[in-house]
Order: sequence, then C-alpha cells, then structure tokens
Amino acid sequence: MQNAMGFYETANNGLWIFLLITVLIGGAAAHAAGSAIASTWRPTWQVFTSAFLLTCAVRFLHYALFQEPLLSLRNFIVDYIVVATACSWGFRMTRVRQMIEQYPWAYQRAGIFWWRRKGAAPQSRG
Repeated sequence: MQNAMGFYETANNGLWIFLLITVLIGGAAAHAAGSAIASTWRPTWQVFTSAFLLTCAVRFLHYALFQEPLLSLRNFIVDYIVVATACSWGFRMTRVRQMIEQYPWAYQRAGIFWWRRKGAAPQSRG
C-alpha cells in the first residue's frame, strides 16, 4: 500500500495528502505559532522547539488519518523542514512588523523579512 513520492514514504494520493496535512494544515499552524512567539518577544530558538512539536502532531495526523508510517525518520525530516520554514516565516514577518511599528523613528521596512535603520543606505545581501 506504500507509494514512494521519491523522498517521502506515503500511501495512495500521497502528494495531495502531503500538501493538505503538512503544507496547508501544518504550515498554517506553524505560521501562527511563529507569529505568536514573535509577538510575545520570545527568543528565536523557541521557533524550532515549537516546530518540532508541531511536526510530531503533523506526523500523528498522517498516521491516524491515512495509515502512513508514524516513525519514519525521512518523513519526519521532510515535515520538519516544511513546518520549521513556515514557523520561521511567521516569526520573521511579525518581528519585522513589530520593529517598524514599535520604533518608527529608528527603523523602516526593507522587504517582508528585513528592516533597516532609517537613513542607512540599502546593503546588498549577496
């Protein structure tokens, strides 16, 4: 009953299940968690701890709803990468908004993930 998506052990309709559970549900929960961590001014390391716990919940949903392997290290790593990325994006976007709203005299937005000091010349990121 297992169908290999190349990098991910899954059952039938594996791509759709991966997109629904991991990307949509897990990603939305992770984005909200990252945003909540940033809005309470907590440290960055908590993003990765909450991403780990959310990945455990995502793996359980895969197991309980679609009879996919619960303790697959490869699947866990792929799910963690997706969830941690969404959690980091939520954290960073909220932190940027906080910095430019809390300190409008000192900082300005330099993209959705960055801020810079007012009056400072833009720096290349390459």
